Order: sequence, then C-alpha cells, then structure tokens
Amino acid sequence: MQPFQTFKGLVLPLGRSNIDTDQIIPKQFLKRIERQGFGECLFYHWRYDENGEIQSDFPLNQEKYQGAQIIVSGPNFGCGSSREHAPWAIQDYGFKVIIAPSFADIFYNNCLKNGILPIRLADKEVTLLVEKAESESLYLTVDLEKEELIYGDEQIKFDIDPYQKETLLKGLDDIAVTMMLEEKILAYESLSI
Repeated sequence: MQPFQTFKGLVLPLGRSNIDTDQIIPKQFLKRIERQGFGECLFYHWRYDENGEIQSDFPLNQEKYQGAQIIVSGPNFGCGSSREHAPWAIQDYGFKVIIAPSFADIFYNNCLKNGILPIRLADKEVTLLVEKAESESLYLTVDLEKEELIYGDEQIKFDIDPYQKETLLKGLDDIAVTMMLEEKILAYESLSI
C-alpha cells in the first residue's frame, strides 16, 4: 500500500444517498481475484445504458470531471454487501478520497485497509461541496496529517482514528503491521513449543 500523501484533487459530486456496493461494482464483474481492472466497471449501470452506451448525464462521464480523485456523496455510502471489490474499483479508477456524512461500517474499514481515505463531514458541509462541485470545477487539498480539507480560503477540519491515520500515512496494511511484530511473534511461538 502506498503512503497517503497530501494532494490537491478534483471533486466528483455524487449527491445521492445510500449508494450501495452493487451500484459501485455490479455483481457480474466480481469474477476476478486480483485488485486491478475493476475501475472500468465502476458505477457501471449509471455510466452505461442497457446497450452499453455512455450515459452523458452521469457526472463520471462528463468532461469536466475527468481525472477526479475525490468523491463527495450523500449519507450511507457503501451500504449493502461487504464486497471488498467496491473499494478496489474506486481505487483502480483513480479515487483516493471519499467524503460523505456517513459510511457503511464494513465499507469504511475496507477503504482504510486499501489506502482510500473515507472522510465523514456534516450534512451541510457535504451539501455545500456537492453544490460547488456541480457549479464549477472544485479542487480540494487533502491534508491527512493536519486532518483538514482546503479550497480557496476555506478550511474544513475532519476527524480520523489515530491508528488509521498512522497506517495510511505510512502505507501500512494489516499484513505490514503484523510483520512489524515478527520478532515478538517468533519469540512467543518459541515459548509455546
């Protein structure tokens, strides 16, 4: 996992509530076991019609949002099944941050374990960001170390668990954290033989 760096990214506004994991990555695309290649299927049924034609009214298909790295959405983002493929698809497409008033717990944790920063903000802050991003190109600077978002003269503070913050900043997944304890694990195992 790559360490999370401060960056400035374009916002994709998805002012919808209850975006579930089947909308993020439909079930017919879950045949792969590797993490790459899911980005092309992200929000598939919203991006394409039943004939596979691009739906130009969906923000991800609009020119002004090309290259976006931050999703701003309504409450309960990532609800539904616990499929880890959802954050894989989001990350593979190029998104690094998701901002919403609330997230499904399993999805939230899957994001953190895969290097995506999920940020919870108040409803009114999210609504304001969605409205700004719909009316003009909105770029946010995301500073995980300081726990703040910056655009223009505005700063928005957010909270994150200190342990999760540290693992993102250092690029540590669960296996890397466990490997940091290898000497202690080996010492314990030698005692129990």
